[in-house]
Amino acid sequence: MNLLLLLAFPEKIRLQYYDRLRAQFPDIKVDLVDHHSKVDPYISEADILITFGAHMSDAVLEKGGRLKWIQALGTGVDGIADRPTLNKATIVTNMHGLHGDSMSEAAMLLMLALARQLPRAVRNQSRHAWERFPAGLLKGKTVGIFGVGAIAKDLAPRCKAFGMTVVGITSARRDVPGFDRMLSRERLIQAVRDLDYLILLTPYTKETHGIVNAAVLAAMKPSSFLINLARGGVVNEPALLEALRENRIAGAALDVFTAEPLPADHPLWDMPTVLLTPHLGGFHDEYASQALPVIEENLRRFLAGDSANMLNVVPH
Repeated sequence: MNLLLLLAFPEKIRLQYYDRLRAQFPDIKVDLVDHHSKVDPYISEADILITFGAHMSDAVLEKGGRLKWIQALGTGVDGIADRPTLNKATIVTNMHGLHGDSMSEAAMLLMLALARQLPRAVRNQSRHAWERFPAGLLKGKTVGIFGVGAIAKDLAPRCKAFGMTVVGITSARRDVPGFDRMLSRERLIQAVRDLDYLILLTPYTKETHGIVNAAVLAAMKPSSFLINLARGGVVNEPALLEALRENRIAGAALDVFTAEPLPADHPLWDMPTVLLTPHLGGFHDEYASQALPVIEENLRRFLAGDSANMLNVVPH
């Protein structure tokens, strides 16, 4: 049995997965690469692939003719399950329930950074400029969370603790603690009109591709902020660039992008009202230790032929 780890992480983190899986499953041949362009020596013989959708390419699946199972290390399986080159018989599993703390803390960080103009303060620090300006408060503001899943359930009570009104925007109406009201995804344009912050957590699908478009951005208040912790494809980037250039929204904090890594010449880098982070929302120092028990349990069930009871199987 051959297992390939395709992980574009710092070496120390890659080795956490590699060393532990080799120790726990000595009868499995485990290989490790840090970029999809390096899979050629291993992918044709691989039975199992462990990766993130963002680290994938069509060539990996085209050459992985023996792949029986792909373990995604994130909740989202875009980049894997939506690729036409994926064999329908290949099992796909994901991680579920590991991202609430990290993503919620990232959302709170980004809201606070925007409210208090932290990028402006950092720029002033780099040029040794003493400039005082009033900070915005989160208390009394309204935040809309687009995508009411496991992460939103953790995030909403944290927003309430800051004295915010919390609105859920969802494809399936439900009652979730921590939300003041719920609105359907079909009412997105109406929903954003009253928001001070719009946080994107929705999965990236055909239905959500570019859903935050020019019409949605035009409906937002000039004083409102967009925070994208979902996927880059959820936002129409040209429309966002235009809205930012024309100051039709106050700013944005973006953790995900249509093209990753974000090209060095992309105009978003130089926009003073934009805060960029390189897809760090769910990435934290304890992630491997939380993910590895799930991987190991799935490996045990897979090797025992119990694929029907593997954890977090994603239909495709």
